[in-house]
Amino acid sequence: MGGWLSTARACPSPNFGPRPAGACVDLIVLHSISLPPGEYGGPAVERLFTNRLDWDAHPYFAQIRGMEVSAHFFVRRDGEVVQFVDADARAWHAGASHWRGRPNCNDDSIGIELEGLEGDTFEEAQYKALAQLCRHIAQRYPVAHIAGHEHIAPGRKQDPGPGFSWPRLQQQLAWPPACFAHHSDPSSTEAG
Repeated sequence: MGGWLSTARACPSPNFGPRPAGACVDLIVLHSISLPPGEYGGPAVERLFTNRLDWDAHPYFAQIRGMEVSAHFFVRRDGEVVQFVDADARAWHAGASHWRGRPNCNDDSIGIELEGLEGDTFEEAQYKALAQLCRHIAQRYPVAHIAGHEHIAPGRKQDPGPGFSWPRLQQQLAWPPACFAHHSDPSSTEAG
């Protein structure tokens, strides 16, 4: 089934493209999103990533009108995992970015959105689902790094934000500290 995870609910997005030839998928990028901001459980995120959002349904949507974005995965507050893009393909989640000496993180990363708000905390079910998802991804790809959007696009993005517990994820995964952005040398990042 290619890069589709059998345990995730498939919700295919048209917003993707091919990865560059020879891309080494060794980075997982964590994001946070809720639409409207701070509201959880609704259909707006899935509609945004599938180009079906009613731009007039909420005043906030005027700020993002016309955006064509996606991530590979979305982890809801209850731990449900939704997949939008085949992990073998390039999703549109990172934007202008730079990490581990490489620009354009969309080219060689897997993007995971956590249902949440920058600065807010996340649910136990999300950490559990995220750790399991990261393990599945690492079985297929040579994952060596996990970073937040805030790490790969500093000054431009702030998610998942201070409410996300990197030590908690690290403990659940039991991966070496060097894999995690919060243990890396900040001078290794540059805004793209």
